[in-house]
Amino acid sequence: MKKFLLSTAMVVFAVPAFAADLPARTYSKAPAYTAPEAVYNWTGFYVGGHVGGAFNGDNALFGSNGRFMGGIQGGADYQFARNWVVGIEAQYSWLPSNTNTALFTGGSTLTDNDRGIGSVTGRLGYTWGPALLYAKGGYAWRDNSLDVTNAAGAPAAFTADSKRSGYTVGAGLEYMFAPNWSAKAEYQYYNFGNTTVTSGPADVVGANYRKDDHTVKVGLNYRFGWGGPVVAKY
Repeated sequence: MKKFLLSTAMVVFAVPAFAADLPARTYSKAPAYTAPEAVYNWTGFYVGGHVGGAFNGDNALFGSNGRFMGGIQGGADYQFARNWVVGIEAQYSWLPSNTNTALFTGGSTLTDNDRGIGSVTGRLGYTWGPALLYAKGGYAWRDNSLDVTNAAGAPAAFTADSKRSGYTVGAGLEYMFAPNWSAKAEYQYYNFGNTTVTSGPADVVGANYRKDDHTVKVGLNYRFGWGGPVVAKY
């Protein structure tokens, strides 16, 4: 019994001494919290509307007067290689006040009226976060009528080489401000070639002008995302 008590006392006094010889415990700081990175998915279909203005281009016959425009658009995008987006878009804009009239020296007038312009374009863009910067280009057409009146103000018979098809190019910035919703600002140039009057009143015959338009638009799109417009990456 004495030996047992003696052994126990030796252990009790030895443990603190042994612990004093151990190196101090090292504490490491917990890693800082990193919020998940938002990834914006542009892949999917969309529909929307726009408003803006159209201005005649290099056109000495009618000048560069501005007209209001408004319309609709729809298309589809596909995001690839993380930051690149390719797509196709159809767009139509009404021009409710787009009547251009030129008065000639003999008293005759020529009136060019574009009721609307449309396009089917491809587009390629680069996205970072919720923003998409893109360029576009493709086929364009116009809903157009051309009229000539003589010096007495009566409609006159005439013929003209007037093209209703052409091309368009443009660029814009689109921003995804909420799930399924994006807003855009866009510049688009339309070119329908030259129009030449080949017969009619003598003072109008030979009249030639380029039919092109510069347009600026702002629009809103609703997106039907295939994988959802916004996902979180952990």
